[in-house]
Formats: sequence, structure tokens, C-alpha cells
Amino acid sequence: MAAHLSSGRVNLTALREAGRRELREFLDKCAGSKAIVWDEYLTGPFGLIAQYSLLKEHEVEKMFTLKPGRLPPADVKNIIFFVRPKLELMDIITDNVLREDRGRSPQRDFHILFVPRRSLLCEQWLKEQGVLGSFIHREQYSLDLIPFDGDLLSMESESAFKECYLENDQTSLYHAAKGLMTLQALYGTIPQIFGKGDCARHVANMMIRMKREFPGSQNSIFPVFDTLLLLDRNVDLLTPLATQLTYEGLIDEIYGIQNTYVKLPPEKFAPKKQGEGGKDLPTEPKKLQLNSAEELYAEIRDKNFNAVGSVLSKKAKIISAAFEERHHAKTVGEIKQFVSQLPHMQAARSSLANHTSIAELIKDITTSEDFFDNLTVEQEFMSGIDTDKVNNYIEDCIAQKHPLIKILRLVCLQSVCNSGLKQKVLDHYKREILQTYGYEHILTLNNLEKAGLLKPQTGGRNNYPTIRKTLRLWMDDVNEQNPNDISYVYSGYAPLSVRLAQLLARPGWRSIEEVLKMLPGPHFEERQQLPTGLQKKRQQGENRVTLVFFLGGVTYAEIAALRFLSQMEDGGTEYIIATTKLINGTTWIKSLMEKLEPAPF
Repeated sequence: MAAHLSSGRVNLTALREAGRRELREFLDKCAGSKAIVWDEYLTGPFGLIAQYSLLKEHEVEKMFTLKPGRLPPADVKNIIFFVRPKLELMDIITDNVLREDRGRSPQRDFHILFVPRRSLLCEQWLKEQGVLGSFIHREQYSLDLIPFDGDLLSMESESAFKECYLENDQTSLYHAAKGLMTLQALYGTIPQIFGKGDCARHVANMMIRMKREFPGSQNSIFPVFDTLLLLDRNVDLLTPLATQLTYEGLIDEIYGIQNTYVKLPPEKFAPKKQGEGGKDLPTEPKKLQLNSAEELYAEIRDKNFNAVGSVLSKKAKIISAAFEERHHAKTVGEIKQFVSQLPHMQAARSSLANHTSIAELIKDITTSEDFFDNLTVEQEFMSGIDTDKVNNYIEDCIAQKHPLIKILRLVCLQSVCNSGLKQKVLDHYKREILQTYGYEHILTLNNLEKAGLLKPQTGGRNNYPTIRKTLRLWMDDVNEQNPNDISYVYSGYAPLSVRLAQLLARPGWRSIEEVLKMLPGPHFEERQQLPTGLQKKRQQGENRVTLVFFLGGVTYAEIAALRFLSQMEDGGTEYIIATTKLINGTTWIKSLMEKLEPAPF
């Protein structure tokens, strides 16, 4: 089931197992039959740790979604609430508990499991509502880093960026440090820590403090990771704003990937039967899981979309040739061998059909005029063309009332590529946006400014050209089919964050001291002492393993670029990626938007 988690250099199944063990232990404390009431946001992340079958083994008979009113009838002894520590959820739980029929027998026991931490505030709130005493077990389940794939971990904390940069709330950084401590307990102490940015500094400090406070955490496991690189999202605000051009990145941009699942329009996936025409088309979206357990997806996910078509057609030829083999099978042995390969071949054929359909859906969008115009403007900004004046395309889009998020992504991209906009240009954009989309968006614009995405240029100096040239962020001769540089993931732009990781590995950050000073936040290096006998002796030709932790979110295109570096023949480093949340420009901007509700007059 989880073979794809153990296929990389670091076996992440151990992390998943630790999570499952903790869950089993909690369920066993609540003896007897159980019903779980889920905070809906948690069902996706939990699905990556434990399937329903595991819950069933521990007497979970029913599952409900947390909502106000009476709990649905269930003939069980225990009701367990799985919730994030949020006050608005405590109100719903209070309502559920108070409406419970006290006269029924036998009475049901209530329990609450806070994910990822217990909250004093929430418990105080439940106490004031008079229901805290109804809960027999009140515990926490530390779901910090969830394994998404063989080289990818995420905390799936959707508001981490907003909390850190707008609200000065460092809770998610504490969870990140806790998650890293759990990793070190399983995979050994990480000897070297590098970081860039204020949040990175905080996380490193917390890790060092936790290690000091728990001297018993000095473990005798041979270290799997050589280096940890902590990167603040605001060191590179540019990358998530640009449209990702890898296959996986585009699926996420267009349809949104949630906890490795994507929902797609069903009409492309209806089985075509002769003579029936288009009646009975399915109406439910087609839900597919996307991870490296699927051979074809693992091969094409990180390719530039323009290179995907040729791979799919090559695969189609191979598969039909394999099916043709059955005509040549003469002897019993040959027929037997063909039959034994059949399940694998049929899985490959259905996988190919799915990805051909997805590629067609994406192609309809990427070949549209609007997509092309939008991409052209993005690429002009990123290569430094006309970033200092009002852009005609953006003005036209506002006039035609294109989706607001699209406008905000472009305006923020222009601001970041110009180290802030001239006051006159910025005021013009703000006025146009507020007059077209409504004045309730003034708070959103304010948030974007606070986060450094849409701001006036201070000091009258644009540092972006220097950063772009020194770090080679724009490559004119990009090879999308057989790439030789990470810039293929955006067809010309090399993600700044990944370039920093690449330069850290070779030749080291000393070579780019000047540019690092231009980027926000401190850069630092820490060393963690290893007990004697655990120092690593590297074998000839053995690659280093670096964990890159993005604080504030990472895009699929950046992940693809890091995977590309891992696979380079002479790279010498393999990367494992961790993040607070998997994001794209749309979900990222959405997390910073404020909805001003009109006053109830």
C-alpha cells in the first residue's frame, strides 16, 4: 500500500508507522465500539496516515462530519471528536454534547482528540460552556509532518504563511520544530543546519532549545540526513506567483490537488461504447490519486508539459505492442506468461488512458489565447521587461473583470520583480481594482502589502536585476524536452528558492554573500554535535542527503526542480522536501484575502 513511501533514499514509511501506532494507542484507550466525528479539514491528511480498515480493526463503526445540531444516531459506546484547536469548532462540539439525549441508555462516552496540539484556550471555552467534564479522554495527536510521497512531507497547515507574516503568530513554526525533532528521533540527528529568513532562524533556535531541554533526545541512530536547509517563503515571493509549467504543477494550477487527490470533469473519463452517443454522461467529478506509486505518473509528473505528449504516445505504442504479443503466444508456457503479465498491462493501459485525458484537458487551456497572453506578461516581468510602469494587459483584464485572483497574482508578480512599485503605479492599480471589484477588497490589498507582495518601492532602488543576474534566474535557451537546468519548470525562470539550495550544495553560499544580504532575513549555519562513532564516513560516489524545509509553503514546480537536481548525474546531493503546506499562486493569495461582510442594516 505504501511502497511509494519507501522507494527513495529515506524510508518515510517509518514516519507513517509512528503516526499509525500513536493513533492505535489512543483508540484502544476508548474501550468498546466507537464513532468518530471529524473536523472535515482533517479527513484528507489523516487518510494519508491511516485507511478506514485500520480504524475498523479498532472498533470504529461509524464516521460523521462535525456539524451543529444533534449527532446522528449510532449504537456505539464512545463518541470521539477529532478536531483542530479552533474556538469556532468548540461551539459546534458544545452544541453536539448539549443536545445529547441524557435519558438514553446505555449512555455514550465522549472523548476529544486535538490535532496537532491540545489548547488551553479551547478547554477553557468548553469549561465555560459547561461541557468539559463530559469528556473522559482529552488528548492530543501530533500530526506534524505527513508523508505525501517518497521524498515529500507536508504539515498541511493552510494558514501558516498568514500567521507568520501577518499575525506574528509562531505556532506553526513551533509545530515545524516539533516535526523536525520527531524526524531526528526516527532518522538520527542532522549534523548541519543552514537557513535563510526570520522564520528559519526561529525554527532553528527552537530545535536547539528542545534538544537542550530534552537531553534524553540524544539518540544513537546513524544520521540519514547530512544537511537541513530551512527556507522562508518570503525569501522568494516570486516563484509561487508565476504559472507552473510542469505536468503536476499545471494539474494543481487548473484543478487543485488536495492531499494527493484531484477531482476532474467527468465527461473526459466516460467509457466510450459504440452506438450509444453521449447519453448517460457521469455527473460526479472523477477523483484520482496522484503519487509515485503509479509508474507512468512518476515518470511524467515533473516534466515540462510540452514534453509530456511525446512520452504518452511512446507509452501507447509500447502497450499496444505488448497486447499484440498474445497473438504470438503459441505454447502453454507462453500463454501462461502472457496471462501473468495481464494485470500489470491492464493497469498500465488504464493509467495511460487517464493521463491522456488529463493532458487533453490541460492542453485545451494551455493553447488558449488568454493563457498565452498571461504567460507572456509573466515572462516579461521575470526577465525584467517593463516592470516599472502600468501594464496594458493587466489594465485590460481589470476592465474585462477577469477573476480577481488572476489580477492580484500579476500585479504582485510585477511588484516583486521591481522590488516594489512606484507609488503612482501602485495607487493606479489599487484604484482600478477597488473600483472594479469593490471596496471590500481594501483589506486584501493591505494584507498583500504587509506580506511584502504588493508594496511601494522604498529607497528608489530595484534589486531584482542584480539578484536575477547573479543567481541566473532567467535562462533564454531553455530546453523543455531534455532539460539541463531547473529553469525548465517555468520555461525560462529558475525558482530562486531552488537556486539557493543548488548553490548551497556547490560551491556554497559564500559565493553569493552580496545577494543573500539583499534578500529578507538573516542567513546562518548551525552544527549539531553527533555522539562519537556516529560521524558519517561517505563512501565513494555516495550522495549527500539534504532536507529542504519551506516555511510558508512550496509549489509542485519547486519540488520538480529539486527532484531534477537529485537526479543529476554529477549532482552529488539528493533532496527530500518538507513544507508547512503545498501551495500554488491561487491558494496562496486566497489564504491572504479578507472577506469584508457588509454591515447587517
